[in-house]
Amino acid sequence: MNSFQISAILVQDGITTGAIYALLGMALVLLFAVTRVLFFAQGEFVVFGTLSLAWLHAGRVPGTLWLVVGLSFLAGLQDLVTAWRDGNRHLIPRILLLNFALPVALAAVVVWAAPQKMPLLLSCLVSLCLVTALGPLVYRLVYQPMANASVLVLLIISVGIHFVLASLALLFFGVEGYRTPAFWTGSLQMGWMRFNGQSLIVVAITTLLILSLAWVFSRTLYGKALRAAASNDVGARLLAISVSFSGRTSFMIAAFIGGLCGVLIGPIVTIYYDSGLLIGLKGFVASVVGGLHSYALTLVGALGIGIIESFTSFKLSAYKEALVFLLIIPVLLWLSLRSGPQEEGN
Repeated sequence: MNSFQISAILVQDGITTGAIYALLGMALVLLFAVTRVLFFAQGEFVVFGTLSLAWLHAGRVPGTLWLVVGLSFLAGLQDLVTAWRDGNRHLIPRILLLNFALPVALAAVVVWAAPQKMPLLLSCLVSLCLVTALGPLVYRLVYQPMANASVLVLLIISVGIHFVLASLALLFFGVEGYRTPAFWTGSLQMGWMRFNGQSLIVVAITTLLILSLAWVFSRTLYGKALRAAASNDVGARLLAISVSFSGRTSFMIAAFIGGLCGVLIGPIVTIYYDSGLLIGLKGFVASVVGGLHSYALTLVGALGIGIIESFTSFKLSAYKEALVFLLIIPVLLWLSLRSGPQEEGN
């Protein structure tokens, strides 16, 4: 195998991992634009997605289910108190249904179905539902009461959430690493190049999701509301766009993206309870390349990070993490020189 063929294989691997980083980076850009939150715990959604799928496929009930039920109960109690205090008692039946009855029904179904060893696609769907539900619950319990806090305070809270979720992952799943079955074990031969089936699925789903998000944000009412909240929160309030709704929706999308990334990379990489930090930080580097506002530049940066990581793993494996994170220094310097000094506001 000559050097050109090796380079082509490394580029293929880099694009696969870069696609995952692109999704995480775009989720971070969305969260920061809408809520001003630098969500360092995004990688934990990936971990919960992979490990929940691994446990469901093995016929076990994942601890993610009980986390969702517990957080839903807490959010429901807060909403009940708020509705009673503000005189909105007509909302109580809806709160009881969404925060108490629905999680209990979900738990009953999963507890019954998990020992039956559901098909892989159904296990993926259940895992995605569990992880997606975590997003708005985290926002409701943690960030919604702190909506007017500074970016620094929100950043510190995000670091704390990362440690809490990583500790819960250790409690739920233990120290053992997990891999999930591949969706396609075959490959596609094109000339002298052989494309791994799982890699093709990752790139295809990533492309489809990016196009779907672009359509949602440009064509649908909810997407336009999120764009309005991201570009001008005061103007969004004047147009009766709920800030809490925008926050919950953006966290739901981010959690879904994280869970989907976990499902996609489970067959490629062994995931441990603490794998979320490195995965999330690489998505953060990609979002910084995009200036925390440009989805296109985030995509380009993520693909570049994936390719650089692939080549450094082949040539300088001991320094691959350091070289990837060193990329953030010239990017931050360039952004600082371009924007100049700014004062932080609330």
